[in-house]
Amino acid sequence: MTPGRPLQLPARICAALLAAMAAWGAFGDRAEAALTAAQLEAVAVTPLPGARAPGDLVLADEAGARRRLGDRIAGMPALLVFADFTCRTLCGPTLALTAGALEQSRLQGGRDYRLLVVGLDPKDGAAEARAMKSAQVGDPVGQATTFLMADEAAVRRLADAVGYRYVYDPDNDQFAHPAGVFVLAPDGRVTRVLSGLALNGDDLRLALVEAGAGRIGTIADHVRLICYGFDPATGIYTAAVGRWLMLASAVTVMALFGGIGVMSLKPKPRGSRKIASD
Repeated sequence: MTPGRPLQLPARICAALLAAMAAWGAFGDRAEAALTAAQLEAVAVTPLPGARAPGDLVLADEAGARRRLGDRIAGMPALLVFADFTCRTLCGPTLALTAGALEQSRLQGGRDYRLLVVGLDPKDGAAEARAMKSAQVGDPVGQATTFLMADEAAVRRLADAVGYRYVYDPDNDQFAHPAGVFVLAPDGRVTRVLSGLALNGDDLRLALVEAGAGRIGTIADHVRLICYGFDPATGIYTAAVGRWLMLASAVTVMALFGGIGVMSLKPKPRGSRKIASD
């Protein structure tokens, strides 16, 4: 599968996505009356240059253990997803798509990456986190996935740090929020933001290899990163024609100079002696 090609979705995920779209349509009518246009326009993903997830932020996981976010990342690339654990619209399909793309990436969870899902609603607890994880994330991805919870101030701090803007609708007890997937470097820096509804295994693999800065992936993966560029407008990796041409030109020039060098070093044939005639 080449970067930019749509992900071939299992029937279960397709059905869930269609159901969520229908639910979103119904919710959208109610949300329009509850949230102002200005509030809805504020919903966006706008990471600033150098944006970084705060490593000292303490969050609890679905087992109740409280640890710093930096310890959760544990020195490897990570994906960060914000979700409402009891969401009736797009959170479930977004998470299922992310898990499916990770499985297709052929990277090994727990060694090459971690998936961190942070709850937006402070009312949700461990039971809601476990229910969503069981419904949307299967093994082997689930073994590298941690659902995290914190109070509103801590979640807001994390969201503000990475440039994630969401709005709570109290009338419907729902959150208007982007379906974005943050790619974090081992030190917590935001290296990419991918569309949660347009993921495929190849793009996710390239993003994690890039975030790993040489720590994960094969030599072929790093060569592909040279030949592919990230398109922020579409959130996918596309073939960088200019880089291909530069690479081809460089190889051609090197081959020409190499050929000239070989020819110059080749010993000249000795001239045949003229036989003097009588």
